[in-house]
Amino acid sequence: MLVLANVYWGLSFPLIKAIAFEHQQLLPGSGSWFITACMLAPRFILGAALLALWRHGALRGMTAREIRQGTGLALFAALGMAFQNDGLQYTSASTSAFLTQLYVIMIPLWLALRRRRLPPAAVWAGCALVLAGVAVLARFDWRGLRFGRGEVETLVSSLFFTGQILLLERADYAGNRPIPVTFVLFVVEAAISIVLVGVTAPRWADVPVLFTSAPWLGFTLALTLFCTVGAFTLMNTWQPRIPATEAGLIYCLEPLFASCMALFLPGLFSLWAGFNYPNETLTPHLLAGGGLITLANVLIQLKPLPPPPPGRRA
Repeated sequence: MLVLANVYWGLSFPLIKAIAFEHQQLLPGSGSWFITACMLAPRFILGAALLALWRHGALRGMTAREIRQGTGLALFAALGMAFQNDGLQYTSASTSAFLTQLYVIMIPLWLALRRRRLPPAAVWAGCALVLAGVAVLARFDWRGLRFGRGEVETLVSSLFFTGQILLLERADYAGNRPIPVTFVLFVVEAAISIVLVGVTAPRWADVPVLFTSAPWLGFTLALTLFCTVGAFTLMNTWQPRIPATEAGLIYCLEPLFASCMALFLPGLFSLWAGFNYPNETLTPHLLAGGGLITLANVLIQLKPLPPPPPGRRA
């Protein structure tokens, strides 16, 4: 199920770039923060509405712990996405992809400090393989790495994504139901995004212009259904059933799926919307990087980590 969530998140990369291209066609000269806010707000507003309609029965009897966890997850997710998207405007995509995946190291380090016990050798081997795979996949250039605004913001985003993953493993939230938690996450994230739109919009009159575009609406609907409702529901339901370290390794499949989808989706999106977003090509980097990431996940499944504490419920 978490691999499927990664498929949905992989889809989000070409969708987000397509939305950005369409946004620039509709409102030329828009700033990066305004574009980011206009991507986040609709997907979480619509996501909350869809969950309320689809699973309204599961939202009855929402507990204070579910609200507290959903709010915490929303804050981590909102800050992580905001810093990641803004940082991407000031650094290369390859550097951003590599630095974002550093949570695969941060999670076992944090758990080792908290538990005062080093993780098994299989975890460190898996982390090394994943980082090597992402570096190859993104064609990361160590010589070109400079710690400016983009790199610092991307590292900050990785810290927040680490917090999001670890919060799902907290034992005191073991009895929480995933649908109410996800609904609260969407509502809080939508509220934060609306504020961000208000702060970054040159004029409020610019916002309705986006809703006149069929491609912008179509891309946003796909981003909502698959990459928001689908991905977050799967993550919040299934991640608590495995250790956070293992989940962090599985989440590193995201750039592999993103690279595969970038081989054909950009051309299809361009045909529909009329912008120039070329397909990427199959390269040895994709095969080698994807192979290393896949090998890391096979390794961790062959030598599984201890399960979460008894009584954990998704």
